[in-house]
Amino acid sequence: MKKDIILGGVGGQGIVSIATIIAYAALEEGLNIKQSEVHGMAQRGGAVMSNLRISDKPIASDLIRVGGADVLIGVEPLEALRYKHYLTKDGWFITNIRPFNNIPDYPDLEKIKAEIKELPHHVIFDAEAIAETIKSKRSSNIVVLGASSPFIGVKYETLEKGIKTIFASKGEDVVNVNLKALELGRKEAEKFM
Repeated sequence: MKKDIILGGVGGQGIVSIATIIAYAALEEGLNIKQSEVHGMAQRGGAVMSNLRISDKPIASDLIRVGGADVLIGVEPLEALRYKHYLTKDGWFITNIRPFNNIPDYPDLEKIKAEIKELPHHVIFDAEAIAETIKSKRSSNIVVLGASSPFIGVKYETLEKGIKTIFASKGEDVVNVNLKALELGRKEAEKFM
């Protein structure tokens, strides 16, 4: 088993939390993992990109080559689109479609959607709208994780365990809302499969 995953978004959207939960799940399942992150000036609104490599065999490098990613997970559509060239021809592109307008000349959203829809395997949806249904806009990143869950090579139940463990110190309400966000994201992905 091998999965190479690229995560893209902007600072403050929860990319690091997604990566942490996936890494926890992979380790819990006895898999090898390498991770690398790039933070745009480590500020809210700066670009954030993470490479996650998961395998049942040893992994030599933490970086994914262009054309080598099995999954691209985006919390922001334009930032995710920047890394499209990393996907394999059969890779899955999963992204929240609600933009984070952090630049003055943000491209037309319909053009971004059209470019994503040209890819053979994609899940494109409004994660923030889903998170708002459970009154937790901050959990939109976990909705995105849930939508990615069928494609990342770890069990859904292990992702749930990761959420319980990683968010335990924040209290039961935070754990429960994030578990619900994961579930709703998974249901969204099933519409595209």
